[in-house]
Amino acid sequence: MIVYITTQGAKIVKEGRHLLVKKDGATHRTLFTYKLQQLIICGRIELTQPALAFLLREQIDTVFLRFDGRYLGRLSSAESKNVFLRKKQFLLLDDQEFCLRVARQLLRGKFLNMITVLQRIGRTRKNRSVDPCIQQIRNSLHNLEAAASIGVLMGYEGSATAAYFSGFRLGLDRDFGFTRRVRRPPTDPVNSVLSLLYTMLINRVYAAIRIAGLDPYPGVLHQSDYGRQALPLDLVEEFRAILADTLTLSLFNLRVLQDDDFERVLPEPVVAEPLVMDTSDTSLVAALNDPLGRMNCCDAESVFDIPSQQTLSHEETAATGNKLSIKLSPAAFRQVLTAFERKLATEFFHPLAEKRISYADALVFQARQYRRVVEGEIVEYQPLLLK
Repeated sequence: MIVYITTQGAKIVKEGRHLLVKKDGATHRTLFTYKLQQLIICGRIELTQPALAFLLREQIDTVFLRFDGRYLGRLSSAESKNVFLRKKQFLLLDDQEFCLRVARQLLRGKFLNMITVLQRIGRTRKNRSVDPCIQQIRNSLHNLEAAASIGVLMGYEGSATAAYFSGFRLGLDRDFGFTRRVRRPPTDPVNSVLSLLYTMLINRVYAAIRIAGLDPYPGVLHQSDYGRQALPLDLVEEFRAILADTLTLSLFNLRVLQDDDFERVLPEPVVAEPLVMDTSDTSLVAALNDPLGRMNCCDAESVFDIPSQQTLSHEETAATGNKLSIKLSPAAFRQVLTAFERKLATEFFHPLAEKRISYADALVFQARQYRRVVEGEIVEYQPLLLK
């Protein structure tokens, strides 16, 4: 179970074998730690020392976010005891052939998923303006095999991503001021939601990596650096378009999110209001049943295929100076978190697993597949593709 704590001004305390979320003397929630896989604490919430020690002892991955969704840090459980696997991961950092091969496979999945999203935008909007964007991504895809270094691969990734977001904006029903990917701070509603969803997705990929027994620091695509956990940044790439981007389109196009759900604030906002949300909102349910942002003509089960054969990613960052940033209101923030968790809980048929699994399980499946590549059990990493 993944639990979000978003009640501003609350305190998490230990009571016996449980944790309680308290505010103003009242208990808002009881956390049964034997059910917890990950605890995500958003904003101004106090964690007492006994509660902190209990989380560490129970090896519960605990993530701290600012209320606007920006990552702050985490309490990590003990490292994997499989020292031989971790040693192999670090040794492979110096194996350029291995890194290039797997990095190409990761980017191939990302590029193909971006192309699929843009193709659906072009068909449903009857807008051929996406065609040059698709062609630019295809050019980058074609050039992957000839790339002789990770730096060259990242150059193609940057070019393809810029082209993708130029076409992505055409999938929105209305003009929300989105023209390109802007991270810090997000300057329009769409970038605000994308940033939040990418943060949550990377946290879930990190948890999947730990479940698979892998060390999160050594990756193949993103450069190793002091304190950088590169592997989550690598394995998240194929899932951005599948999960975060399509959900963003659905939330806006199905009017789950409206203009008044966003606040214009200075770059360092402070929010202290409690969250209120009606989780029975029928429009939210409709958005979650529409995995392609009101662009799908088929069931969710039929839009995934596996071929036989990202502190965040290499996204464009604009210099925003003293511009106001855009952030979700407390209630809308909670809506997006709820939508994301429901999206991850949705099941589809995974051809490689040969059974129905949830998107959350697919994150773990892909991490375990990567482990098999590291251990030499299989040669090719097979990304999850959107048809």
